Amino acid sequence: MGPMPSPHESLDLSTVWLRAFLEVARRGSFTVAARTLGWTQSAVSRQISSLESALGGAPLFDRLPRGVRLTEAGRVLVPHAEAVVEALHGAGRELAALREVAGGRLRFGAFATADAALVPRALGAFRDRHPRVRVSREEGFTPGLLDRLAAGHLDLAVVSTTGGAPLEPYALHHLLDESLYVAVPAAHPLADGGPVRLGRLADADWISGSARPEGTLLDAALRQGFRPRVAHVVAEWTAKQGYVAAGLGVTLVPALAAESVRPDVALLPVLDEGAPARAVYAATARGRSAVPAVRAFVGALREAAGRIAVSVAQ
Repeated sequence: MGPMPSPHESLDLSTVWLRAFLEVARRGSFTVAARTLGWTQSAVSRQISSLESALGGAPLFDRLPRGVRLTEAGRVLVPHAEAVVEALHGAGRELAALREVAGGRLRFGAFATADAALVPRALGAFRDRHPRVRVSREEGFTPGLLDRLAAGHLDLAVVSTTGGAPLEPYALHHLLDESLYVAVPAAHPLADGGPVRLGRLADADWISGSARPEGTLLDAALRQGFRPRVAHVVAEWTAKQGYVAAGLGVTLVPALAAESVRPDVALLPVLDEGAPARAVYAATARGRSAVPAVRAFVGALREAAGRIAVSVAQ
């Protein structure tokens, strides 16, 4: 008998040996096990001998006149062999589920106005199709989401070109180009006047998430030749609507949030001959293998973006 492996020495075992061992243990016969496996009896014997040698040489079966039975060493090995084989089967099932978007996880982030309609619609469709995928989401500004994506904490981020965050290092999946609206009180003189140039509101008080227009939606006003007077800095979108409804100023609303405007606020389409106010993308990390769940979610986002663009146009 060869020396037994040290407790600190890892065993190099073949799963084929374990499969043959478990089949012989179940059948109580090398011949029946070979027939079940579709092997020759000598092939089964070689696998058992190799396993016994790897484990230090102790016999795993007593050879009887009719069949075999487990030795004490064999009885000790059975539950461990079953655990190893089941773990490998489990890994195979999980990998197959990933390939079929039937399992696994999806970690994504989105900026706030994307959470108003785009993300919920896409996520609802995705969950209906792939209910076993574990989904987690974060909300944040585009630069922070891109940092999380680069660090590997997110699989995908819904981001926009507002703020000028560098997007070149990422793989971008275009979702939509957003138009802009001016939100005014329902009783405002322009409320029923249709599309408007921002210059007509050059003297208005503006409500914005930042005191400076640069890097915000109010860049559109700078393109039209005036610097808007920011009277109130309000970050949260629902609160901005409240300020508008109270007559404290006007604000810009992106298309993604246009469906959720309160009834005492009117939206005027902005006429802007320049580039669209912002483009919206699903960003993924370059060079990183995208799991099937990511590809499926990008598809759901594109479908939702198409429906939002149609409804806003109508």
